[in-house]
Amino acid sequence: MYRLATIGYEGTTVDEFLDTLRGAKVELLVDVRAVAMSRRPGFAKTALAANLRSAEIEYLHLRRLGTPADGRAAARSGRHEEMKAIFLRQLASPDAQSELAVLADLIRSERAICILCFEADPAHCHRRLVAEALQQQMALEVTDLFPGLAEGD
Repeated sequence: MYRLATIGYEGTTVDEFLDTLRGAKVELLVDVRAVAMSRRPGFAKTALAANLRSAEIEYLHLRRLGTPADGRAAARSGRHEEMKAIFLRQLASPDAQSELAVLADLIRSERAICILCFEADPAHCHRRLVAEALQQQMALEVTDLFPGLAEGD
């Protein structure tokens, strides 16, 4: 069985975030945000990649696996079912399917991979939908990581 972790950075610090990834022995963080920008210091694409390098974790941005603007607006407004429908249409596109295949191949390489988006709660984030799409293709165990929580919390 293959493994995949997911993580969100909402409400956390860079140090807590990196400690969580290190604790899970993540080797590659795959950013599945459509727009890899953030107002939170340390989480915009360039700063995030540098922070990850300092922790000896590789970074890859697969933007086609991100939620379109209207889906992000729905998520921010708490309209999670609408966000899900919008994202699933995006995920069905050829570009997103191509990037999903890239991610699946990376997982099959048996490296410790984690996918990243903003929301703390994976149930309200499209990264859960990405993981579910991958589970339809392969035997995949998905673990949600929560920065700032000790093991067992």
